[in-house]
Amino acid sequence: MSANTTTHTLLRAEGFSCPSCVNKIQKRVGRLKGVDDVKVHFATARIEVDHDESQVSVDDLVAAVAKAGYKATPSAF
Repeated sequence: MSANTTTHTLLRAEGFSCPSCVNKIQKRVGRLKGVDDVKVHFATARIEVDHDESQVSVDDLVAAVAKAGYKATPSAF
């Protein structure tokens, strides 16, 4: 995958209350085809995802977080 097809998406998460929740979200989102990197910031409730938008959309990322049991919405910051 070339660098120019990678998109950096920020999500704002709700509903996680412990550090183990971070691992759960990272694992679920990281399994998606086209996801290069996932960073969940517990203190700020932000999820940063580097992904190939032609393989996985923002809606797919939000759905993966939901499958992990949490709510996420796209965020500008």
